[in-house]
Amino acid sequence: MSVNVNRSVSDQFYRYKMPRLIAKVEGKGNGIKTVIVNMVDVAKALNRPPTYPTKFFGCELGAQTQFDTKNDRYIVNGSHEANKLQDMLDGFIRKFVLCPECDNPETDLHVNPKKQTIGTSCKACGYRGMLDTRHKLCTFILKNPPESNESGSASVKKEKEKKNRKKDKENGSGSGEAGNHDNFDAPEAVDGDDDDEDWAEETTEEAQRRRMEEISDHAKNLTLSEDLEKPLEERVNLFYNFVKQKKESGTIDGADKEILAEAERLDVKAMGPLILSELLFNENIRDQIKKYKRHFLRFCHNNKKAQKYLLGGFECVVKLHQVQLLPRVPIILKDLYDADLLEEDVIFAWAEKVSKKYVSKELAKEIHAKAAPFVKWLKEAEEESEGSEEEEEEDDENVEVVYSSSARELKVETVKPDTPEKEEDDIDIDAI
Repeated sequence: MSVNVNRSVSDQFYRYKMPRLIAKVEGKGNGIKTVIVNMVDVAKALNRPPTYPTKFFGCELGAQTQFDTKNDRYIVNGSHEANKLQDMLDGFIRKFVLCPECDNPETDLHVNPKKQTIGTSCKACGYRGMLDTRHKLCTFILKNPPESNESGSASVKKEKEKKNRKKDKENGSGSGEAGNHDNFDAPEAVDGDDDDEDWAEETTEEAQRRRMEEISDHAKNLTLSEDLEKPLEERVNLFYNFVKQKKESGTIDGADKEILAEAERLDVKAMGPLILSELLFNENIRDQIKKYKRHFLRFCHNNKKAQKYLLGGFECVVKLHQVQLLPRVPIILKDLYDADLLEEDVIFAWAEKVSKKYVSKELAKEIHAKAAPFVKWLKEAEEESEGSEEEEEEDDENVEVVYSSSARELKVETVKPDTPEKEEDDIDIDAI
């Protein structure tokens, strides 16, 4: 019994079919295993090696898999029902078979082990893109790429050519030519009724405009796939030049959405704050944090990796303007924190380890030393917030953190609580 490859399609005339999985449980106790009897036929319908869906089952179930390609036995350790594996196969089809554009399964995988990328192309709509390689199966695919279809198709063509030559020699006059094609009758003339039919392309302005839009959309898709196939360094440079062009043209203030879209297109969103810091920050960083807050929030909101890159960009800016910015490190960090660009745990993780990834070890130590009062205050504030509300109110009355734009370090001042004067207690009512 066959089922639709995309089982979310209920159309009975859907032309992409595959056999229903047949699972057979063998063995007992610790040696129990499930043999997928018709895995070769299912994989052939999906145009994927049978090892891929079998390994996918192993990844999803946390079970070991075995492949016996000579005997066409594909095994998943443990006892598993066929219906459960069939539902799991739908997940494999969604991730690794169906085209993200047209949902057709006419796709091929293009594995590049050097770049550690897996591309996909659709024969139906022409889509070309990259797969998300975070799934465990992608590691297996990178180590075991599918056999190239080009060599297979080439060999098929050669076999067909040989067969045609043999047929031509059998039908020919033996003169050494491929065959005497003059013996074939010419097709009869087409009926005169069809002579008036116009087979030329439509030449109206609207038709030309529509064709140009189709071409431009196709060109955009090609550019997108070509850019994604480039190394990370080249994609970062493309994003850098894009932001730089917006800045030089004076349109960067309202281009926050375009900048985010470009970063997502090039798959460098996490590194966006690092590039933005280099192009948008200088010795006036405190004012610039307020000005470009929206730009950075689009990258840093609920994205801890982007926040780490923002701290790296902050260190680079301090390096370029040490005299002006090094004394103000705690104040700048608080500005970033108040703007919701940095979260507490990201700051704490950064403060624990001095890194020389962006600046020298010596400068990194200086920056961390200057940031220490702010980090200490942040930890104390967090500890206070975990206490009761009454303790928090008392602490807020007795401790005040003072920030000054002219100060070189953070100061914590202790404010003595005002002692209420005894007024009404000493008043003699009889004396009134």
